[in-house]
Parts: sequence; C-alpha cells; structure tokens
Amino acid sequence: QVQLVESGGGSVQAGGSLRLSCTASGLIFAPLTMGWFRQAPGKEREGVSCMYWNSDSAAYYADSVKGRFTISRDNRKNTLYLQMNSLKPEDTAMYYCAADYRRDCYAENFRYWGQGTQVTVSS
Repeated sequence: QVQLVESGGGSVQAGGSLRLSCTASGLIFAPLTMGWFRQAPGKEREGVSCMYWNSDSAAYYADSVKGRFTISRDNRKNTLYLQMNSLKPEDTAMYYCAADYRRDCYAENFRYWGQGTQVTVSS
C-alpha cells in the first residue's frame, strides 16, 4: 500500500519559516521523483518544487518561491523535505507531496499523492 504522509504545516506570521516533511512507504524509493505542490482556496494547484531521486539539487522551483524555499530529500529515510523561509501571506495553501517514477515535474503525471498539510501565513 502506497502512502505519502506530510507533516510540518502550521500557522506563522509573514517572514517566518516552516519545514515540511513527506515520508513515503510502499514504494521503491529509487528512482522516485518527488515534489511539492500547493493549492490555495479558489486557485488551481501549482507546482512548488520537485527533485529527482539521484540528484542533490532541485529539478524545479516555482518562480514565486525561488530563493526562499529549499527542497531536499533523505533517501535512507524515504523522506522529502521543503524548507520554507521568508514566508508570505500568498504562500498560504494546502501543500501536497507527490511521487512517481518519471523525470518531470508536471502534477498531472504524478500518480501518488499525500493528504496535504495546511500552511497559513498571516500578515
């Protein structure tokens, strides 16, 4: 049974930081591509960041988060992270972790999704 479990969301003031985690089970971690996506109320889901299994750096960052967010993964722990710094109210959304065996970061191509973790940034 495939499971992606996110944690680390919460409420912070603008300028604050949060670290999201996503632990995968039921999947062979290599060569799994994993990514973070978010959806705010009334808006479409958007890609935040994505990372291939054998890379030390992100394959993709949304322009809106470049320089503020950092994606990383620990393949020994089957866990993906998203360090979010300098948070802004517009970062408020439900954040989802996704995974699949592919070399792209398009949300529609990911088969496995977590339940999401809420991030709320107040001004």
